[in-house]
Amino acid sequence: MKLFECQNCGHPLYFENTRCESCGLRLGYLPARETISALQPDDKDQDLWRALASPNERYRFCANAQYDVCNWLIRAGTSEQYCAACRHNRTIPDLSVEGNRERWYRMEVAKHRLFYTLLKLRLPLATKAEDPDGLAFDFLAAPAGPAGPPVMTGHDNGLITLNLAEADDAERERQRHNMGEPYRTLLGHFRHEIAHYYWSRLVATSDRLGEFRDLFGDERRDYAGALQEHYANGPAQDWPSHFVTAYASAHPWEDFAETWAHYFHMVDTLETAGAFGLSLRPKLRKGADIAAKFDFDPYRAEMERIIEAWLPLTFAVNSINRSMGLSDLYPFVLAPTVIAKLTFVHDRIRAQRAGGDGDGALRAMIAGLKQRVGSPGTA
Repeated sequence: MKLFECQNCGHPLYFENTRCESCGLRLGYLPARETISALQPDDKDQDLWRALASPNERYRFCANAQYDVCNWLIRAGTSEQYCAACRHNRTIPDLSVEGNRERWYRMEVAKHRLFYTLLKLRLPLATKAEDPDGLAFDFLAAPAGPAGPPVMTGHDNGLITLNLAEADDAERERQRHNMGEPYRTLLGHFRHEIAHYYWSRLVATSDRLGEFRDLFGDERRDYAGALQEHYANGPAQDWPSHFVTAYASAHPWEDFAETWAHYFHMVDTLETAGAFGLSLRPKLRKGADIAAKFDFDPYRAEMERIIEAWLPLTFAVNSINRSMGLSDLYPFVLAPTVIAKLTFVHDRIRAQRAGGDGDGALRAMIAGLKQRVGSPGTA
């Protein structure tokens, strides 16, 4: 994520800010310019705003701004009532229920951060109204008591359902503990579920399906049975050698989704590190081996460059956390097979962005991995 500042007073801003804490001006996000802008009321129309970051245009807020769950702007004169992120909402929570607006706000914070990355990567974002195979979100709350079936977070042909209970920190932590997960976040949910949608768009119908199966395994394997087996018996002991998380070992679709989500974590975090001007040069006799600078655009960089920067950054933040007596911020290990899978995701996104088929470097990596560790798609 980039850093933002108020164009009026220079005060640093968070992506979710709606008002500058220094000068008091209202703020809005301009997706086309990838920036938060300070705003001035329009002289002629009280519903429009003049953005200091784009003074020649007039803007209005997304219709969801009335609920204080969105700060994105829409250019005046367009027919859209909802911003590039909110236009995909199919079902929102019942706001008459106490606490639902706050939970929905947390959902939207995570979803808008997801869309920041989707837009940066120029991935297709058709709505269901535009394309039956497009993207939509349902934010659902389970009925009180045993009145109905539970709400399951998941994906079905472009429809992503999120259980509103995940926005409750205590409930999410309870689920994390029960599932034995190293971490569980709303943003991680969104990045994982959106991966299932893009698998059908970028992999299933492409000429790279064979490479996918070489790396991740055969997705034609019975999905329900695979999940049942995973929850009953757990992952194989050597799963860290092949998968980014234990859950990724359940089925090739879940492996792709976990890897995709991890890739999004990486590029977004590296952009933030670069925006802060971070560099690492530990005071070790061989410190140059883990030194790193983050003065590059991870959304355009080669995967090798991303990995070279990512490993020392995560070592540094884990060390800082341990100094505070906290668990590792980054509780993962990237084995060679996992890096190959991340490279596959990177390659497919780059091919989509460029309208081509990627640079083909992944093929040599897959061949080398087959010689070194055998087929990495099986647990």
